[in-house]
Amino acid sequence: MEDKKIGMLKVKARVANPADPKRFFEEEFWVDTGALHSFIPEDRLQAIGVEALYTREFVLADGRRDRRLLGSASFTIPDLKETLPCLVIFGPKDSLCLLGSTTLENFGVDVDPSNGKLKPVLGIIAASAAGRPVD
Repeated sequence: MEDKKIGMLKVKARVANPADPKRFFEEEFWVDTGALHSFIPEDRLQAIGVEALYTREFVLADGRRDRRLLGSASFTIPDLKETLPCLVIFGPKDSLCLLGSTTLENFGVDVDPSNGKLKPVLGIIAASAAGRPVD
């Protein structure tokens, strides 16, 4: 599932159009816990028919600000055996594919740096909002 190089982690993921799951691509994503949302070149998203929902301003790693389109795509991480909708930033053509922190949180995983893998984490629910426990 992962390729560990110099402290970096790559994960294979399948990205699909939520309205037409037969339109998809598979790619190795760099895991970037410092990125809020996942980041995919816009031409890859457009090729599977993912539409932009809105625009938002972001601060890039080098400190510059940029307005980017955002949309929703279905992500599947094969080793996790789940498919979930996630927000995705439309990146410039030929940019890297990055798996951001909200996507990791959606899947309930975090990075285990000592093993270079994704590890499950327990979600936290506020006790007052949770209601009574399920039997």
